[in-house]
Amino acid sequence: MYKQVSACMSDFKISEDGKICAKFIFPADFIGFQGHFPDKPILPGICKIMAVKAMLQRYYNQKLSISQIVTAKFFAPVACGDELLIECRKNDRNLDGICIVKALVTCRGEKISKLELTIEKNGDDFAAP
Repeated sequence: MYKQVSACMSDFKISEDGKICAKFIFPADFIGFQGHFPDKPILPGICKIMAVKAMLQRYYNQKLSISQIVTAKFFAPVACGDELLIECRKNDRNLDGICIVKALVTCRGEKISKLELTIEKNGDDFAAP
């Protein structure tokens, strides 16, 4: 499913203050909607987490692992075709290839999700590309 999530990303950018931003639109035929729920498809929360991971992997240009979901709050459902804006900020402190990332997911200006993830990178510490 990761490849399908990544394919839904557009407008990837990095702001001057280091915020990582991207938009995601999940079409009706997106695999995540299958069975969740048949009569009224709603994007599963894990897809929002995978979207954050896709953004970070693009930023660092390498594979990363999510070692912990520190916080995952979901405030509103996401339907087929909704445009999500995801903004991520990594904690400047990192230790041995581990970093905390905070993400805010919005749709039409409304807060959809708030996430805090611990991500791991093999090799060097996290540094901007």
